[in-house]
Amino acid sequence: MSAHGFELPGAAPAAPERLGGALGAAHRALALLNMMIMFLASVSLIAASCILSYSVLVRYYFKAATYWQDEASVFLLVGATFLTAAYVQSRRGHVAIDAIVGFFSPKANRIRMILVDIASFLFCAFFSWKSWTLFYEAWEDGQVTSSTWGPPLWIPYSIMAAGMSLLCIQIALQIFIALKNPERA
Repeated sequence: MSAHGFELPGAAPAAPERLGGALGAAHRALALLNMMIMFLASVSLIAASCILSYSVLVRYYFKAATYWQDEASVFLLVGATFLTAAYVQSRRGHVAIDAIVGFFSPKANRIRMILVDIASFLFCAFFSWKSWTLFYEAWEDGQVTSSTWGPPLWIPYSIMAAGMSLLCIQIALQIFIALKNPERA
């Protein structure tokens, strides 16, 4: 169990808890934000499962159509997925291939991790930028989904953009920590 009260099974621990200065403050602030998001994501997953269960029951027992449940569930799942990406990254819980780790020295592995983090940051920054572009276009044009319910598309796009932006911040923070304190990376 981590100092934050929650830890993914088998995940690597987050960056050291007692970093000083601006990096430490940023690390603690992002860790707190990630924990709040994890709670909200848990609630959204429960809500999505309740919505889908309700839909099945209403369709089966009352032969009533529900036209909103699929999109509502997708919106909740998109939020849970994208907004928790920074937390998962803070624990190094994303999928990784560790087949070559044993061939390198600890110093070479630290350099490899920094290079991977930089490449990940660049990809996520591009994804974040494109997500904010989608959000802006959906907002400006008043785009809605093609369903009967027709909720605005800026909702999932804004959640996706916010999640990717948080992921970029998390990766950048890990890069700065690794560069400032190589022994802690």
